[in-house]
Amino acid sequence: MAEEVINCLENMKLIADEEVTITISDEGRRLEIESCTLSLIGKFLTCKPFNKKAAKNTLRRAWGLEDKVQIVEVGTNLFQFKFNIEFELERILRGGPWSFDNQLLMLIRWKKGMKAENVQLEHATL
Repeated sequence: MAEEVINCLENMKLIADEEVTITISDEGRRLEIESCTLSLIGKFLTCKPFNKKAAKNTLRRAWGLEDKVQIVEVGTNLFQFKFNIEFELERILRGGPWSFDNQLLMLIRWKKGMKAENVQLEHATL
């Protein structure tokens, strides 16, 4: 059964009428990059599974930023923390180390060109 589904999916092709081109304007790209400039990228130093929703809620409360930080999972155990103002970002970055369930949260400031595959977290804030 599974092989049949795989074979069907492998043989699927879009016809010209089904193709959709998504155009992102330079302005849209600029706005999206700007929205990331006030971001930290973080990863919990753990190999064991953990409750991501509880981790996000706990960090928001610990930081005193219930509705003022957006937390998005951008990779395996890799999170983007989007802040509204520079002061809060700096306060969190310098206020560590942070942890959840005895697992250290490694943080780094987002930089243009960063991708989930090339993020290098080498130390924790002290």
